[in-house]
Parts: sequence; structure tokens; C-alpha cells
Amino acid sequence: MENNLKLLRLQKKKTQLMVQMDTGIEQALLSKYENGLRIPPTETLIILADYYNVSIDYILKRTDIPKFDG
Repeated sequence: MENNLKLLRLQKKKTQLMVQMDTGIEQALLSKYENGLRIPPTETLIILADYYNVSIDYILKRTDIPKFDG
């Protein structure tokens, strides 16, 4: 499953290890999520959306708009 997680991480100039330390999500899982090898569960998507300050739909490429302002 294609997503924007790697793009978001690189835009913030973070390594996967930095994201792990900030969110508590294991680096190995972050790698699998970024490469489309696993789909993050809802709880993880919420954590990542909050961390990157974007919508879950943006992470999942359901929209090109990073944040919903409504």
C-alpha cells in the first residue's frame, strides 16, 4: 500500500530512529509502513497523523491536501 510516510519523514528531516524515539513506534515497523509491506493500524495512523500534523487521508494518499481545515 502506497503512502506518504517516507515523504513526511524526509520533509521533517527525521530518521526512522528519531521518529521511533518521538512516537514509540518501532523503527522496524516504521520501515515496513513506509515501504508498503504492512498497513499501520488505526491507532498508529492517529499517532503518525498527529506527529506530522496531517490528516490520515493524506498519509494514505486519499487526498493531496495535507490537513483538513474544516
